[in-house]
Amino acid sequence: MYIGAALPFIRKTWEKDAVTIFFSIAKICGAVIGTILVFNLNPPEWLSRPDFGPFLYKSLATPVGLVIPIGSAFLAFLANFGLMEFTGVLMTPVMRPVFKTPGRSAIDAVASFVGSYSIALIITNGVYRQGKYSAKEAAIIATGFSTVSATFLLIVAKTLNIMDHWGLYFWVSLVVTFAVTAITARLWPLSSIPDTYFTGEKTPEPEYHGNMLSRAWQAGIETASKTGPLSKLIWENLYAGLNMAFSVIPSIMSIGLLGLVLAEYTPLFDWFGYVFYPFFKIFGIEQAALAGKAAALSLPEMFLPAVLVAKEGTMLVKFVIAVVSISEILFFSASIPCLMGTDIPLTLKDIVVIWFERVVFSIVVTIPIAMALGFKDVAAAIAQ
Repeated sequence: MYIGAALPFIRKTWEKDAVTIFFSIAKICGAVIGTILVFNLNPPEWLSRPDFGPFLYKSLATPVGLVIPIGSAFLAFLANFGLMEFTGVLMTPVMRPVFKTPGRSAIDAVASFVGSYSIALIITNGVYRQGKYSAKEAAIIATGFSTVSATFLLIVAKTLNIMDHWGLYFWVSLVVTFAVTAITARLWPLSSIPDTYFTGEKTPEPEYHGNMLSRAWQAGIETASKTGPLSKLIWENLYAGLNMAFSVIPSIMSIGLLGLVLAEYTPLFDWFGYVFYPFFKIFGIEQAALAGKAAALSLPEMFLPAVLVAKEGTMLVKFVIAVVSISEILFFSASIPCLMGTDIPLTLKDIVVIWFERVVFSIVVTIPIAMALGFKDVAAAIAQ
């Protein structure tokens, strides 16, 4: 946290623009908050609440801060020895027309659901820096596939008492997340991002002959044969991961806390929830106001919607909110600071607009699916 708070000032990048100034100050605040919590320097009662300071530090900052550098070191094996190229050739007929991304982005999608958004963002940023993703492709992948892991889906399902429907929940979340990504990839602001490359030009793709499996094998073998020394690859990836971790950890502690405080102690998200009210009401959802607020709460932290509807929500509302909290992907307590810590050219305004689009389309797509699967808009206690 201390390094992350100091680096913008050491590198003299802290005053580049208004957003950078905000995040630089937020990192200092995050380091102060972290110090108070770690050394137990008489934190105020609201900060020491288990679902506030300790939650951010123990459940988000610590694991994310460990996963990013460790995962980045092992990224050398995933991204530099042919697996992405092999998968890329096989998946191009699917990924390019549906998501407007290269076939190798399928690895990002799998890494999110198996690992976490931090691992997926490390992969995306690394491939973007190599010139194998354009700015637009990297932005679509980062905001469309980098969701929380299956482990977190389990936590949400248990909180909402829908473990009896775990299989349905997992697959619906997967389908809705990817379906919404296919939609948002064609909307502003993602559609307006240029196809420029971090390296200045696209890394040329060699031509291969034969059937698809043969071409995929050739691509993978050729990449592996050109790979440099393993120690150098690991160090380069570890260095990039540490830089991201330095940026992310203090941001989680400050921006995440700000979101939780606004959600708990102000009516801001009650008001904001009415923006989503019509999208629930058009389907005849009785608890449209509650569901709208829950959808709005996914911006500060993806777990807050589940907490809000756990006791009062109907089975239909619970299932829809459980899916929306996964498919919306972007939240201020962790994934947004992680994204802002990459080299992908997305502004904070872009991210918030994409979040809004993802929430709206997640609601509109999920409700008919949930109704078709038999989830009723009746009280959970009656349903049980």
